[in-house]
Amino acid sequence: MALSQEQFSSQLLQNAVEEFSSLPGVGRRSALRFALHLLKLPQENVERLGRAIVDFRSKVRYCSRCNMISDTDTCPICSSPRRNRELICVVESIRDVMSIENTAIYNGLYHVLGGIISPMDGIGPSDLPIESLLERVKSEGVKEVILALSTSMEGETTAFYLYRKLETLGVKITGIARGVGFGDDLEYTDQLTLGRSIENRQPFKPN
Repeated sequence: MALSQEQFSSQLLQNAVEEFSSLPGVGRRSALRFALHLLKLPQENVERLGRAIVDFRSKVRYCSRCNMISDTDTCPICSSPRRNRELICVVESIRDVMSIENTAIYNGLYHVLGGIISPMDGIGPSDLPIESLLERVKSEGVKEVILALSTSMEGETTAFYLYRKLETLGVKITGIARGVGFGDDLEYTDQLTLGRSIENRQPFKPN
């Protein structure tokens, strides 16, 4: 049952609940629990939480090379001398990078699109950092590009578009293995399955 405005004895409490409930997956009851929990914490803990949120939103940057979130102009992955710079894995989101990194199997670089081609949502190729990917392949000695996008219609459309652009550059184009039972989103794939799908990647075959 939804919480009514009359149930709040404090406008400040109501404001806090409204803000918490605006977060993805947080209902008003959970938001109320969060707000009341903050009242039990020492003031310095709450201030530290507030500073962390404000600092994150105001200071976080996107890597100028791969579009991953970073504290600096170039993220630690792109700047690491231990990464295989001849290999780029193209993903839809920052969360996909985190999922792949958790497998501890992949050692190349990334390119985060920040979305996929979806005409119904008004997202076309020009809205995604595709040109910067092509420029990286041309100028950075890249030998293989892994297309690690979702198996949805939009994901397949994006992968096909990238394939057509990349095939003229003489680079090897692969896709993560599709026969290992993972879902549409890399974020929800278990680490073992995702790791195997990367290890068993195949030459990309456009449908």
